[in-house]
Amino acid sequence: MSTATVDSVGRGTKASKASKDHKKPTAAALKGAIQLGIGYAVGNLSSKPDRDVLMQDFSVVESVFLPSEGSNLTPAHHFPDFRLKTYAPLAFRYFRELFGIKPDDYLYSICNEPLIELSNPGASSSWFYLTSDDEFIIKTVQHKEAEFLQKLLPGYYMNLNQNPRTLLPKFYGLYCIQCGGVTIRVVVMNNVLPRAMKMHYKYDLKGSSYKRRASRKERVKPCPTFKDLDFQEMHEGLHFDLDTYNALMKTLQRDCRVLESFKIMDYSLLLGIHVLDRKPLVRGNRCDSRKGQKVLYSTALESIQGNVKDPEPVADDDTLGGIPAKHKDESLLIFLGIIDILQSYRFIKKVEHSWKALVHDGDTVSVHRPNFYADRFLKFMGSTVFKKIHPLRGTSSKRKRNSLHASKSASQEILSPQTDKKDEKKAQSMENLDGNSGYTSFNQPDLLPQSAVSFESAQNEEEDAENSEDRRASSSTIALDEPLPSLSRSLSDTELDVYLHHTVSPRRPSWS
Repeated sequence: MSTATVDSVGRGTKASKASKDHKKPTAAALKGAIQLGIGYAVGNLSSKPDRDVLMQDFSVVESVFLPSEGSNLTPAHHFPDFRLKTYAPLAFRYFRELFGIKPDDYLYSICNEPLIELSNPGASSSWFYLTSDDEFIIKTVQHKEAEFLQKLLPGYYMNLNQNPRTLLPKFYGLYCIQCGGVTIRVVVMNNVLPRAMKMHYKYDLKGSSYKRRASRKERVKPCPTFKDLDFQEMHEGLHFDLDTYNALMKTLQRDCRVLESFKIMDYSLLLGIHVLDRKPLVRGNRCDSRKGQKVLYSTALESIQGNVKDPEPVADDDTLGGIPAKHKDESLLIFLGIIDILQSYRFIKKVEHSWKALVHDGDTVSVHRPNFYADRFLKFMGSTVFKKIHPLRGTSSKRKRNSLHASKSASQEILSPQTDKKDEKKAQSMENLDGNSGYTSFNQPDLLPQSAVSFESAQNEEEDAENSEDRRASSSTIALDEPLPSLSRSLSDTELDVYLHHTVSPRRPSWS
């Protein structure tokens, strides 16, 4: 049989004249060929001994022909004849082991039940298939994307070794199927949005604004995928507690710097929002009995908790690893992950950016330089999409009250006059009231100026520079508040009014 001629990553799709006579395979046949091919590749890999991953392992491509009648090496099947290519099998085996995926579980998830086809809201022509247990997504990729992923593998390997907790896509296998003159390349990845959890809102966010609104066709779907401008109109931001916000933004910053180092841009944040206060969607499928995802670090909560030492999955039937958040008075669960990272800033992307910049603001289009794209992406996520829940005022108010109490105690010690000089000061103040209407601060009672100054100097010696300004304001208030009650006990109301008229400065004190 004549098959399509391809290069190391299945480049070509042109077939010979003989293959044109064959009927193109149906979608069901292609799905079956994908499952059979992956099953054969993983099963064949089990016979190879475990060893360290070497540099040459990332460029290995294994090819095998699977005729429908079977052969000495391949099983018989009822699909059209097809050829399978497996890329970097040992490297991807290491990635699966890193995330705790056993070969039997991997085969069972992909091959046990028919794949579920999903709709694609993006601009690409990719097909998406979901395994029946909700664990893995199988996505078709273009030749350039498959080629780029294979070149990316050494750096991807290094990054996962340093940090398996990441929001970047987790790739578990790369395959090429040539069947009936059709060539498709598929990559197996983690599933970001579990079907068992109803997503009340779903967003594809890039941080740009040019044409970043869901189309009318998308909006009429039962579960539409909205975009950046839609989010700003529909939400005022998702609020997290301080620790969760910091962990989330730290993970995003680390992942974006990795993508920037690989010159990757035009990626998105896939965001699913489940509102806990609403009645959950009741489904009758198999994933209702699912006991949480088995893959390590696969849930959103695990992906941002870098300080968690327990390697076991923390997902359960209630949250499925969603991140708790708030929006106004609603309690939410957030599911998210970075997707579409196989777009490098190649020549064609540079041309696309230049052309769009001619007709629109270049900084608002999605295609941009990797470093600018990462900075804009992080700024949009950290200020518009994700926000901190500000702590209650009670904590800071309590701290200020304690500080005020300490200041008040110190001021009372400084301001309280000695008993043997009290009568003399009272007599001096009476003389000032009777005879001197225009005295200066030298013949004024020394309660206000001197005590305030002495208290301020005591503060400067005892308090640090950070709180000195607030404490000085408090001391001024206390210095004015304390002497007056003791003075009013010695003077009549009329005399006190005369005293206040002559002693209070024309400038009003600061009460802040």
